[in-house]
Amino acid sequence: MTLMRYAEALNAALREEMQRDPSVFLFGEDVGRYGGVFKVSKGLRDEFGDARVRDTPISEQALTAMAVTAAMSGTKPVLEIMYADFLPLSLDALINQASVFSYLWEGQVDMPFVLRTQGGGGVGTGAQHAKSLDAMVCHIPGLKVVAPATPADAKGLLKSAIRDRQPVIFLEHKLLYNTRGEVPDGDDVLVPIGKAKVVVEGKHVSIFASSKMVIEAENAAKLLAEDGIEAEVIDLRTLRPLDLDAIRQSIAKTNHAVVVNEGWTFCGYASELSATIMEYCFDDLDAPVARVAMPDMAIPYSEPLEMAVLPNAVKIAAAARKALA
Repeated sequence: MTLMRYAEALNAALREEMQRDPSVFLFGEDVGRYGGVFKVSKGLRDEFGDARVRDTPISEQALTAMAVTAAMSGTKPVLEIMYADFLPLSLDALINQASVFSYLWEGQVDMPFVLRTQGGGGVGTGAQHAKSLDAMVCHIPGLKVVAPATPADAKGLLKSAIRDRQPVIFLEHKLLYNTRGEVPDGDDVLVPIGKAKVVVEGKHVSIFASSKMVIEAENAAKLLAEDGIEAEVIDLRTLRPLDLDAIRQSIAKTNHAVVVNEGWTFCGYASELSATIMEYCFDDLDAPVARVAMPDMAIPYSEPLEMAVLPNAVKIAAAARKALA
């Protein structure tokens, strides 16, 4: 095991997969000479050259279409969209090309590309650089969507995503890049896409979260423990496909559920997760599913206002107490 920052774990995954497979290449805005705005691709251009680590103009729509074409042509592109707020510019290529080509060509065309992007608030970047658009990409059949919370899962899931035959949207959170954790050694240590993980064992209420919200959920579990409430925290890791078995097993034990997501409440990922739980786990529930998400508003630039609207441990703990009441 090696202690790594989240950003270093992603960098290691990219390096190992590029060494392993010469068809893997990285491209996007400032990923080469600058090393990425969050330094995830630092040093890769020097090692692999301009042909495999390419700086590009600012055109997310064109870049995503390029990724689709490159994937169809036998390479494995890893595209970085600098901020998740600009994912809407990629939607035509994702909805009308990447997600449907395997179906249209009866499985004769693989689409092995990864779209990495960074979302989330908490660093004062304002309404145009702090959104979490998980629900938007999860809504599209044919795409896989992952959102790791730890350095180990970031590395293992990115390696799995690069090796996958279908398009994978890889969601990262700005506030996770400098978090540290133990990462297993070895080039072939993978984390499977579609498998959730129990990070805190409990028996009274299940809290389901992903990305940075896993940390908030863990902190909420500590607050609840002060009241004698044992919360179970499930890191979904993969948002689509969803690990329904893990969700069922946890709710069968606790009979209460809280779903957490940093995206907006209305039509958000927390709403879909809540509906899924009500559909498949209704007989095990002793209370309605509680949701903790962003209110339906733009994210304020003011730090006190931004902190007031983002989901956090206190709000999650309050939702859990309400569900148990």
